[in-house]
Amino acid sequence: MASPRITLTVPGPDGDREVGISNPDRVLWPELGITKQELAEYLVTVAEPFLAANGHRPVSLERFPEGIDGERFYSKNPPKGAPSFVEAQTVTYNSGRRHPQIVFTEIAAAVWAAQMNTVVFHPWASLTSNTDNPVELRIDLDPQPGTDFQDAAAVAPALREVLAEAGLTAFIKTSGNRGLHVFCPIEPEWEFLDVRHAVIAAGRELERRLPEKVTMNWWKEERGERIFVDFNQANRDRTMAGAYSPRALPAATVSTPLAWDELEAGVDPGAFTVRSIPQRLSERGDPWATLLDSPGRIETLLEWWQRDLDNGLGELPFPPDFPKMPGEPPRVQPSRKNEANWPKDEG
Repeated sequence: MASPRITLTVPGPDGDREVGISNPDRVLWPELGITKQELAEYLVTVAEPFLAANGHRPVSLERFPEGIDGERFYSKNPPKGAPSFVEAQTVTYNSGRRHPQIVFTEIAAAVWAAQMNTVVFHPWASLTSNTDNPVELRIDLDPQPGTDFQDAAAVAPALREVLAEAGLTAFIKTSGNRGLHVFCPIEPEWEFLDVRHAVIAAGRELERRLPEKVTMNWWKEERGERIFVDFNQANRDRTMAGAYSPRALPAATVSTPLAWDELEAGVDPGAFTVRSIPQRLSERGDPWATLLDSPGRIETLLEWWQRDLDNGLGELPFPPDFPKMPGEPPRVQPSRKNEANWPKDEG
């Protein structure tokens, strides 16, 4: 039997809003018994840092109508009947198609998304003021089979040093799963492709310094037991779970901003959950509170990109749903190379 509908009072910039929650007792995380209502209340509690990280930018919603063990799907466009405080921004996708995408300007919109069974929030790297130019350079440190979170944590400080040498300040968060996300605030003066090239340049430099621990190989068969620098997460319309977003994992973990000294002291990403984050914020505050205060520039990384091009290191593969890009090698895994799909003059 469905539980009765309730109404949450949600503070906002224009005063309190009443947001209805149907089936508030629906369990989203079965192992812990975390319900839709508890998720909505979590979002209200973490409203300020959540909006700082995920607000005023296009966002995709990862929705689970029957809880995290059931079917999932993504919503990008505001549905008919969405409340007026759920805003939208027209964006251009890689295909060239343009379409409105959901934007949060107050936490009531995120609570509405929870009412729609959203568990994971995926924000763009750009703001609504200029959706074509990112305000963050994002690097995903992705553990491969045989490696884990601690392996990613071991290479993250070296990445921080690389980025500092390029004039950028690095912030770090857990992915909410096994990996780590490194963000650098940047001036919104470069399009996504340029920022992707800057990420590749930083990743290649990190790989040169830690070749036994880090890989830039797109094809899984070539990565080995190393941390993969997922440069394609820097593409337009590619997103990571936002800061303070829950993840669809049994422990209800949250993608959590860290101070660098916490990482160095050793942290357990599984300790950061929907139920523990409110107390953490109360005790420590938000390590990302100043993230966008002093944006950097990526000229140095683009110089490294050009240097590598001049030395014979070319473009890297794009995801399969992208149009063929200039200078891109054939999208064929190395073990399947042959004359038909990999001409000699293409590497």
